[in-house]
Amino acid sequence: MSLRPVNKIVQAKPHIEGAGVKLHRAFGFGETTPFDPFLLFDDFRNDRPEDYLAGFPWHPHRGIETITYVLNGTVEHGDSLGNRGMLGAGDVQWMTAGSGILHQEMPQGDAKGRMHGFQLWANLPSSHKMTAPRYQDVKAAEIPEVIDDDGTIVRVITGDFWGKKGPVEGVAADPRYLDIFVPPGLKKTFKVENNRHAFAYIFDGSGSFRDASRPFGVLTEKGTPDNEYFVRETTGNRSLVLFDSGDEVTVQAGDEGIRFLLISGKPIAEPVAWYGPIVMNTEDELRTAVNELRNGTFIKHPR
Repeated sequence: MSLRPVNKIVQAKPHIEGAGVKLHRAFGFGETTPFDPFLLFDDFRNDRPEDYLAGFPWHPHRGIETITYVLNGTVEHGDSLGNRGMLGAGDVQWMTAGSGILHQEMPQGDAKGRMHGFQLWANLPSSHKMTAPRYQDVKAAEIPEVIDDDGTIVRVITGDFWGKKGPVEGVAADPRYLDIFVPPGLKKTFKVENNRHAFAYIFDGSGSFRDASRPFGVLTEKGTPDNEYFVRETTGNRSLVLFDSGDEVTVQAGDEGIRFLLISGKPIAEPVAWYGPIVMNTEDELRTAVNELRNGTFIKHPR
């Protein structure tokens, strides 16, 4: 087994999206190669309804998949194909935009006004970009949860892990999306296939991820009984840890434990051309999409 070194640690930055939703963005609309097949990751977390209730009104998507995972509150959604629904705490929506869809998402918050969720964008290969749109709406009760003897808890949203298979299937990038809690002071190792790009996003507690190689601009120190190296700067709330290649990652939980998403996927390694929520391979394809939005021919697979 080979340990994945820490490439870099990124702190999610405040950002305003939609009709004025205040959120934090860990990456997106920049260099995509280190995260391929993923394009963008947002943490929309707030306890002030005025900061999120304006939501994300009607907007187009083409060429990507959007993955929404709700922890607190609710998100009402609808689209141009007539689909409607409500995501609650623990629910996931995996939407394949494919050839094109008009979509809206309106956060509602819980009884105390709290709203917390994540949205991840995954790229589609050129051969799938114009496929028919589809939804995979998954209720919290459908997501398998594994509890280890040491108290580690893993929710398996997609992919195989510890003998459990996530309910989301048929995704082009063959991702693994895990929600992991490691109890206070515990050190835990998780396998990640070497042919995947991988990152961890910490949203509760704190901890350190082992780095067995030369540090990337971060001081390291010895301090564990078996002479391992750990990143001295403890990662915590809204920190994203991007890993280099290898087939496992190790985390040391802090005094309050650590909860994080561990997300990995097979790189698509194709050109990326952006126009907001439309992601194609070439500028010509983007121009075509924009022209179709203007002339009313954007939707290729109506219900």
